[in-house]
Amino acid sequence: MGSAAPLEIAELEVFYGALQVLDRISLAVAGGEFIALLGSSGCGKTTLLRAICGFVPVAHGRIAVAGRDITELPPDKRDMAMVFQSYALWPHMTVAQNIGYGLKLRGVGRAAIAGRVTAMLAMLRLAGLAERRVTELSGGQRQRVALGRALVINPQILLLDEPLSNLDARIREDVRHEIKTLQRELGITTVHVTHDREEAMVMADRIVILDKGRIAQMGAPEEIYNNPVSPFVADFMGAGNVVRLRARRLAEGLAIEEGPNNGALTLAATPLHDRLPPSGAIVAHFRGEAARLHAPDAASAGDLVLRGRIAQASYPGGVWRYSVRVGDDHFLVDDVRRLPVGETVGIGLPVEALHLYVANP
Repeated sequence: MGSAAPLEIAELEVFYGALQVLDRISLAVAGGEFIALLGSSGCGKTTLLRAICGFVPVAHGRIAVAGRDITELPPDKRDMAMVFQSYALWPHMTVAQNIGYGLKLRGVGRAAIAGRVTAMLAMLRLAGLAERRVTELSGGQRQRVALGRALVINPQILLLDEPLSNLDARIREDVRHEIKTLQRELGITTVHVTHDREEAMVMADRIVILDKGRIAQMGAPEEIYNNPVSPFVADFMGAGNVVRLRARRLAEGLAIEEGPNNGALTLAATPLHDRLPPSGAIVAHFRGEAARLHAPDAASAGDLVLRGRIAQASYPGGVWRYSVRVGDDHFLVDDVRRLPVGETVGIGLPVEALHLYVANP
């Protein structure tokens, strides 16, 4: 990864009429870095991408490429290329014509276009398809053509607007690794919009999670996955099981009090506990795959134990997925064993699996 910071966004604000869609977004992207903008529908991620490339006007803030202010420049003057969700290919053109179209608009000679298109076809494993119409291609091949059209002009910044969402699951998994490999080989700075958590995790160097037009958290995939800073981020990153507890802070740690459906537990102090109240209600988020099912009286030392009963079982593949009723709540927990519905169980939660936050009133 390069040391330059070719893309800088400072205090960016965007409005659709009276509705504020982006609220003081600031982000610096390093040379060769792959950034994923992640969030649910309506969070502002696509608007941010379109503001970067000049398709959406900016009400306040600054966008710079390699130190040059491009905030007011039209899209064709920003040295960027974008791959759209719909691919936006010309159906009446061949594969070669689609890939070379941007070069033609820039006045590049025919011989030079032919050479660069041939090289791009080889790089994208599309050799032999140059004269085929794009309507005759598979979804994965069309996606490669769209990517080739963006890359052939040698842009400084590559923008990807959910380009894999139209592919089926198996092809999508292959293509996401192809894009990441190609991006690393070319060393091109890339910003990728997605609503798919796994896609962001496997492709990005850093993830930026957006919520209601603001950055909720940004960092390396493993950092956000293991240390979500808020209940929203925890839930979005897969820790959707939420249990209400009561706790009090101690000089040496945190004491979770025994409740009608949970055991007591004392945790060693961490900086994250500073965001909790001295005492009172808290919530713990956890992932089903991080929990352990066991007999009610067979808990591992150091685990928080929830006491419940298996209410439902399903087999998504590789593991059994159980809905465990604990009091009035239901939690999803994975286990490799097949267990009977109705069985009384304990849910063992290791300390590292718990993400603790202040409980909403």
